[in-house]
Amino acid sequence: MKNLKISGATVFKASFNRPNLYYEIRTKTNQVDSDIIKFIKQNANKSGIVYCLSRKRVTELSQTLQVNGIKALPYHAGLDPKTRINNQDNFLNDDCDVIVATIAFGMGIDKPDVRFVAHLNLPKSIEAYYQETGRAGRDGQAANAWMAYGLQDVITLRQFMQDSKAGEAHKRVEQHKLESMLGLCEIISCRRQAILAYFGEHSDSKCGQCD
Repeated sequence: MKNLKISGATVFKASFNRPNLYYEIRTKTNQVDSDIIKFIKQNANKSGIVYCLSRKRVTELSQTLQVNGIKALPYHAGLDPKTRINNQDNFLNDDCDVIVATIAFGMGIDKPDVRFVAHLNLPKSIEAYYQETGRAGRDGQAANAWMAYGLQDVITLRQFMQDSKAGEAHKRVEQHKLESMLGLCEIISCRRQAILAYFGEHSDSKCGQCD
């Protein structure tokens, strides 16, 4: 409003809280594929998105899920355009239950009934995590935000930042955001309170909708 020199405008401010989402974050084990398979089968026949950091991991995991009887398809920039569009259409039309994607794509933004979003790598910031998990439960019904993270995720993301051509000031901001994301993972109190506090919103009570 200041920059556009607008005065007297009506301001609408909504809450950052997404009360229908259940947040679960766990440390990654050597059995992470088994963990995600178990989680998906607990949400059988429900639409979900699984995010991975690399295209290779997307391809491998989608094949692993298929072998284990889960209707899953990959989605990343390395696929030929026809395959990518077909996979997206299959997901939107409920012809497959799970789409495994890289975070570079806004998969799920047009699908209101996504019942879970799972991360198999640590997002680079709470902003990214909030945006990606927010693709679940857009119809207002109960949905799950599940994540498994590990030390290697932190090392990889820090390396990405170090190799970036961005200025040092920008790198420091990105590093601070990553530390905040890691703090959310390691916190032992209410995750929703922590997420809301990060965005400047106070909550007096524990949500009862996180691990």
